[in-house]
Amino acid sequence: MSDDIEKSAAEWRAQLTPEQYRVCREQGTEPAFSGCYHDFKGQGVYRCVCCGEPLFRSSEKYDSGSGWPSFWQPLAPEALDEQTDLSHGMRRTEVRCRHCAAHLGHVFPDGPQPTGLRYCINSVALRFEPKSEG
Repeated sequence: MSDDIEKSAAEWRAQLTPEQYRVCREQGTEPAFSGCYHDFKGQGVYRCVCCGEPLFRSSEKYDSGSGWPSFWQPLAPEALDEQTDLSHGMRRTEVRCRHCAAHLGHVFPDGPQPTGLRYCINSVALRFEPKSEG
């Protein structure tokens, strides 16, 4: 993409909180059940905390019991980039924002229909935008 966002580590550190930087730029994970969106029920759109790109809709969010916000599909497939993650002795599929390469979480093949997918996303990687009235 020609509009990809590239910033230095110093620029990202200046923009993000230490926890946002740790998770989004260093592939960290927030503790289960600690994020502000894991049990959040608001209606609207979840955006990337780093660049503001729309990633998920509340209408595709569900309670997976995992302790992280979970979605059965992204707002648009082209919003995300997937990469193999072999860390922690596991083989997982990492999910990143395609626009700025922020680490968001992982996707697993154990979600509900119609996709059968569970996008398990760190709350700290998201910014919620409420649905506008009218």
